[in-house]
Amino acid sequence: MFFYTIFSMEKIPILFENDEIFVINKPAGLSVQGGVGVTHALDESFSQQVGYKIHLVHRLDKETCGLMVVAKNAAAAKKWIELIASKLVHKEYTAICFGEPVISGKKQKNGVISANVIKKNGKNEREQAAVTQFFVEHVWHTEFFTFSKIHLKLGTGRMHQIRIHLASVSAPICGDDKHGNFKLNKLAKKQLKIKNLLLCSQKLTIPTNDGKTRTFEIDVPDYFRLPIS
Repeated sequence: MFFYTIFSMEKIPILFENDEIFVINKPAGLSVQGGVGVTHALDESFSQQVGYKIHLVHRLDKETCGLMVVAKNAAAAKKWIELIASKLVHKEYTAICFGEPVISGKKQKNGVISANVIKKNGKNEREQAAVTQFFVEHVWHTEFFTFSKIHLKLGTGRMHQIRIHLASVSAPICGDDKHGNFKLNKLAKKQLKIKNLLLCSQKLTIPTNDGKTRTFEIDVPDYFRLPIS
């Protein structure tokens, strides 16, 4: 996988800062939180970057790049965890997928995927309701593949939700080695040098203290730009 080689030497981009939070652009390949087998994690690296302990209020998969909110202190973290849970924070994603979404046997340009996902906690498993809105922005073809560029909005924020939902409608995300199409990933890696998960948290809308909202949007990384034909 193409990742930042030494995270401790790469500054994580900051798009916004106030007395409670940072809005940052997390690179692909960086785990949000440390754990077994994790050499570098965002919570540690970004804390070192700003000079004090930051607090996580939501997460992105290790392989997913893009916009995140992190809090400056415990009180702010509590507030922003509640804001995100209350749906006052809106997260929008861009994915490059193999094929096109198929629901009830028909290709769909837009729609809502409502399918439970399984949350594992040790040996225990339980189903969680999950909702993802999607809109197909563009479809194109190469010699070996059909690709879709898909815009997504989360109705819920379950672990791997987008990856699971898109795979369930026959549009697995390119480079997804956990929930995607392994055969197509292997071929795309060989033919087109696709090495990353092509999923980006591209747009983030948050409430401000004056009762309004503020929206942040980034460009997708260069490795999202696949050949057209």
